Amino acid sequence: MAWLTREELEALGLKHLGKDVKVSDKASLLNPEQLSIGDRSRIDDFCVISGKVTIEHNVHITVFCNLAGGEPGITVGAFSGIAYGSHIFAQSDDYSGQELIGPTFPEKYRTNTVKEPVVLEKFCNLGAHALVAPGVTLAEGTVVGMKSLITRSTKPWTIYFGIPAKPLKSRQQDMVALAEQYMRELDES
Repeated sequence: MAWLTREELEALGLKHLGKDVKVSDKASLLNPEQLSIGDRSRIDDFCVISGKVTIEHNVHITVFCNLAGGEPGITVGAFSGIAYGSHIFAQSDDYSGQELIGPTFPEKYRTNTVKEPVVLEKFCNLGAHALVAPGVTLAEGTVVGMKSLITRSTKPWTIYFGIPAKPLKSRQQDMVALAEQYMRELDES
């Protein structure tokens, strides 16, 4: 995997670019002026990041992921991961047949478009091919199982699975102390 250089990333005109950021040269960063990427975050091959998106520090977005922030935006909290082929949408057209669908039509033909921000708090992980709908907040420590559909906000430190996703079991929180130790070691170096 080839990474964009720091100079190439700076030339994109990102809203914010942290240090030690890795972005594949095969990723598509649309609307870069609306994109913030925190320290030590990584975006792999064939990802599409569009609209208003904030990626905090130590976030990994693996291959073939789509983050469509649109106007309301997506926030991905620190120490989170988004696995292969996952999709997060902060906007969705009205598919009832009452309106035209897609960005090629003026807003007056698409008045029922859902536009609600999506938030993944710290320590969230999406399994491969997970799908997150507009307006959802994944509470701190949420894990979403592979091929799951999240249509409602979650409870902290809980694992969800299914279509639609339902709580499966609670999750350990040991990683919080490990993350604190990691951050202290970074400060000391």
